[in-house]
Amino acid sequence: MRRQVSTGLAILPILALISAGAASIFIWKAGMFIPLVIGIIVTVLVGVASGYRWDELQQMMVNGVAKALPAIFILLVIGMIVGTWISSGVIPAMIYYGLSFIHPSFFVPAVAIVTGIVAVTLGSSFTSIATIGLAFMVIGEGMGFSPGLIAGAVMSGAFFGDKLSPLSDTTNIAPAMAETDLFSHVRHMLWDTIPAFIITVVLYSIFSNGSNQHVVETDTINVILSGIQQTFTIHPLLLLLPVLTIFLMIRRLPALPTLLFVGLLGGILSILIQDESVTSMVNTMTNGFHAESGVKEVDSLLNRGGIVSMLNTIGLLTIATALGGLLEGANIFQALIRPIVDKIKTPSSLIATTIVSTLIVAFASGAQFLAIILPTRTFVQTYKDLNIDTKNLSRCVEAAGTVGITLVPWGVPAVFAANMLGVSPEQFIPYLFFAFLVPLINIIYGMTGWTIVKKEYPNHGEQVTTSMGGK
Repeated sequence: MRRQVSTGLAILPILALISAGAASIFIWKAGMFIPLVIGIIVTVLVGVASGYRWDELQQMMVNGVAKALPAIFILLVIGMIVGTWISSGVIPAMIYYGLSFIHPSFFVPAVAIVTGIVAVTLGSSFTSIATIGLAFMVIGEGMGFSPGLIAGAVMSGAFFGDKLSPLSDTTNIAPAMAETDLFSHVRHMLWDTIPAFIITVVLYSIFSNGSNQHVVETDTINVILSGIQQTFTIHPLLLLLPVLTIFLMIRRLPALPTLLFVGLLGGILSILIQDESVTSMVNTMTNGFHAESGVKEVDSLLNRGGIVSMLNTIGLLTIATALGGLLEGANIFQALIRPIVDKIKTPSSLIATTIVSTLIVAFASGAQFLAIILPTRTFVQTYKDLNIDTKNLSRCVEAAGTVGITLVPWGVPAVFAANMLGVSPEQFIPYLFFAFLVPLINIIYGMTGWTIVKKEYPNHGEQVTTSMGGK
């Protein structure tokens, strides 16, 4: 007979996953596949103990993975784009002109700002990281900056854009789950996103000026430029492909066909401009770009991409969403959070609990979609009961679920960035100032009431919206 999952049982999968994850990262050095499998095993046992049959639990995992299928398809295409954009000379051209014109004194803030602009335009943090972010990595290392610092700036810019772009999937999912509208949600996020990003850029300016870029000799940059020139045909017109990509995204064309088109176009440019064969291009799309420029800094960062390079991230996403499907379907997360929710009486405690709960899901699953969906559906009625506009809820879950999740070393965003940029999460997480600041600012807003919008919902009387210190 099925019974409600107790709080004591509900916490077991979370403890198992976090314990196994910490052991795997710091002791076993084996990544997050086995810890996630352990989390699934413990969750299944909790489900069985609560009266669920195996076929029901299996369907929950299938439902969880099904939600990630659009993201999986996009990841496969991104792998292809990285390979063809390198092979065609697009990313090498971005590196070449970046090294030629960007001054080291403002380089790190420029990385965050430019990546942010690209991400807002594209609506995709992953695409921004895999294209402009990869170019910035080579440029920054050529200037002598720490790889962790550059990767942190790339990630901060990418998720600033992902958080605010109306084209982003997470930016659309959050208000839909919170039962508010998209543009009210985006406007409300300006209150936490803009201050956090300004502070982040200031901090990067301080680190940029205090870094060791002054010890890099001009000869080092010239060697990198020479290596690129010897390997690729470089021309400003190659930069039209990223411009075309941005234009197509602005037109709000479907993401998957658009990305597939620009990926294939990169392959055609490789054949026409870089004199690649069709056989070579098919191999690049599959296994990534491989070349010997004679410059190890260039080779180490440009020999990458391909559909195969995405399989590690896709495998992690598949297992993580299967776990999330179990946590949601068996009501385990709700059982864990409900005793806390029932005691919430003030806006400040509700905001703080939302942030913490979202981070729990983020650390437990490592998947953005789950970190947004599970807490939002759990808390939406509580916000209405307290007459707090649910756009406050959607802002909080984006703060912790879209941005804060980048602080999870085994999370899909961190693993993807590590694979793309060649920097371990442990190296760039300390420099993810934006990810630390956004949740913190929301907690401060909750404590002070500033920007927390009140709203009477129909079942509580006439629908009226007011603001406690903001709009």
